Amino acid sequence: MKTSSLIKTGVGFVALLIIAIQFFDTDKNISATSSENAIEKHYQVSSHVQGLLKTSCYDCHSNNTTYLWYNHIQPVKWWLADHVNSGKRHLNFDEFNTYSKEKKLKKLDEITETVRSGEMPLSSYTVTHHDAKLSPADKSKIEEWAEQVKKQIQ
Repeated sequence: MKTSSLIKTGVGFVALLIIAIQFFDTDKNISATSSENAIEKHYQVSSHVQGLLKTSCYDCHSNNTTYLWYNHIQPVKWWLADHVNSGKRHLNFDEFNTYSKEKKLKKLDEITETVRSGEMPLSSYTVTHHDAKLSPADKSKIEEWAEQVKKQIQ
């Protein structure tokens, strides 16, 4: 077989594979109801901090994700579903009150640490969600809030 024929066959196979995987869907992270275990139902969260958390954190760390156009394309759907599930395993603001006291305090420390260091929100997230970028003032507000909640828990 000629090299050009092999390339055409390979390209055709890849194109067919890309088309075929479009029919495999993922579960969406969309809850019909608000959780009774949500952090804001048990601890004081100002509207400003709540807005920051919803804009910068909740897509991956709650029971509700806002999906953009690229979530309709495989394999991006799989990657995003895995990413959201991983984020929720690490911290889920909608299930925060199910955590033990020790876990709550640890998660609040992690929030402070990851926000302060710039680890969160992820840069791969802020590429398409520009409004999720946190200013130094936003980071300070979240850190202050986390410390206040820690005092409420202790």
